[in-house]
Amino acid sequence: MPEISQPHDKFFKELFSRPGVSRDFLSNYLPDEITCLLDLDTLRLSKDTFVDKELRDHFSDILCDIRLRDGKKAFIYALLEHKSYPDLMVAFQVLRYMVRIWEGYVRTYEEDRKKRKRAKSPPCFPPIIPVVIYHGESEWKIATEFTALFDVNPVLRPFVPGFSYHLCDISHHSDEEIRGEVMLRVGLLIMKYIFRKELPERLPGMLALLRELLGRRSGLEYLETVATYLVRGADKLTEKEMGRAMASALSSAGGDLMPTIAEKWLEQGRTEGEMRGLLNGIETGLEIRFGSRGLRILPEIRRIQDVRVLMAVQKGLWTSDSPDELRRIYN
Repeated sequence: MPEISQPHDKFFKELFSRPGVSRDFLSNYLPDEITCLLDLDTLRLSKDTFVDKELRDHFSDILCDIRLRDGKKAFIYALLEHKSYPDLMVAFQVLRYMVRIWEGYVRTYEEDRKKRKRAKSPPCFPPIIPVVIYHGESEWKIATEFTALFDVNPVLRPFVPGFSYHLCDISHHSDEEIRGEVMLRVGLLIMKYIFRKELPERLPGMLALLRELLGRRSGLEYLETVATYLVRGADKLTEKEMGRAMASALSSAGGDLMPTIAEKWLEQGRTEGEMRGLLNGIETGLEIRFGSRGLRILPEIRRIQDVRVLMAVQKGLWTSDSPDELRRIYN
């Protein structure tokens, strides 16, 4: 089980790592004048991530390699912001990540050139189409142009890098404006409501959209992905509300098997809720007992997947004289 502290990252990557979903998103949410230039059948997903380690609780990313219809190479870089409010520096972050993508491209180009023993020549850089996906509660009022971060004399404008990112603010799309095939539509709707108090009311209708997929293995796997995200990421959803929504969505789709599956997810939710509570208590205890030295071992403790071990760590906080002594409990 992955770390439960990054449910939005995991769901975003599981959703968009399906090539069909990524193609569906691009065809529905990029401007037509861009989409018509792309050969969507050539889309390939990269496993690389470019987000700084300290920002991964708030941002997730996916890089796509694609061919244009004229045969030339391009990249599409999607950055998901899953804070409840927009980040004023997102354009600067996007620029940094674009530079990292080009640096990787240059390295690959040079390795290939040396392998083929070609004469040294500068590479032709592929364009990067940056897309920022936002599902926070506050309205996005930040300019999408990088130059908006500057206040310079017009004479100096030529020395300021100029680019903009395409913003997809799903939190302020109406439900009717959220388009696409079922997997994409349900995924975006759940991301839209994940922070909102309306989630319990809307959830049965969202899950009902998945009924047509439940006869296929991929549909059941996707439903499990959705359920796991709800368990880990939806603070405004109670166990009872999730149980009712699952029962309503699954009742006509899977016979006797579905209640068993739903109960398994709810049990997973109980366990993970207990783990979240333990981790929060341990974090506070580490800071009180050992200060910054204690917090240095928190990433190790977050990787523990056994509730009993976490309970032992919590108890050991008050009997251990140092972080190293506490480590002996779980190492």
